[in-house]
Amino acid sequence: MFSIFKEHRHFGKQILLLAKDELLKTYKGAIVGPLWAVIKPAFTLFVYWFAFSVGLKKTGDIEVLIHGNILEFDRFLFMLVGFIPWFFIQDSILMGSKSIRVNSQFVTKVSFPVSTIPTYTVLSRLYVSLFLSAIMYIYVLFNQGASFYNLQFFFYCPFMFMFFLVFAWSTAPMSAISRDFENAVVSIMAGVFWLSGIVYNSYDLPEPLKTIMLFNPINFFVNGYRNAFLYDRMFFEYKTELVIVFVEFVVLFFFGLFNYSRLRKKLPDVM
Repeated sequence: MFSIFKEHRHFGKQILLLAKDELLKTYKGAIVGPLWAVIKPAFTLFVYWFAFSVGLKKTGDIEVLIHGNILEFDRFLFMLVGFIPWFFIQDSILMGSKSIRVNSQFVTKVSFPVSTIPTYTVLSRLYVSLFLSAIMYIYVLFNQGASFYNLQFFFYCPFMFMFFLVFAWSTAPMSAISRDFENAVVSIMAGVFWLSGIVYNSYDLPEPLKTIMLFNPINFFVNGYRNAFLYDRMFFEYKTELVIVFVEFVVLFFFGLFNYSRLRKKLPDVM
């Protein structure tokens, strides 16, 4: 743990520069360049909105029970706020898991801190997420107005970044050693989307599904963004869910450190 922290402390400036380069590399050669960071999510959101509002004819608002009262939210706004954290989570899991393999040139360099590869990869996706969040907030302001609860973004966003960063510390070396593991991660992501309350309100699910969803960290962050921008609920109102996610984070943190340290020395030989 201390060796990884030391690598990050002495390599902080380089991490920021590499995150920017990773972002530029993603859109290199494209005519509109970084605008794809907005075009792709916007098109995805439009497709799902069209499927639910037109194809399935579920028009109208979404009803959510909050503090004993049933409130209605515009379907597009509801989906927009849920998709913003999902875009970051999806990219962090997929790109974070393959980050070491696609940057194999750094692994063979003895002086290069390999643990920073997942860090700057996930950080590059955070840049995109912050930009998308700013666009989302402008839309929220026009529809909901500003609220004190919006400040919870500065809790959910950093926590989400740290959660999926330590997740990448574990999955990146495993994917570098086994392409089967990387393919498995890609395969399950579509299913994870439908199990994470992104296009529906998971708090309205019947038991025991509602309780099971509390163990899904993606569901926690999606609902967290909605708590901040739609529901006007504080993060500590769901104490059980909060405790579960923090315990998962601690377990994942130490498992990520253990898995990375266990596989780090094998990477140069395998790659």
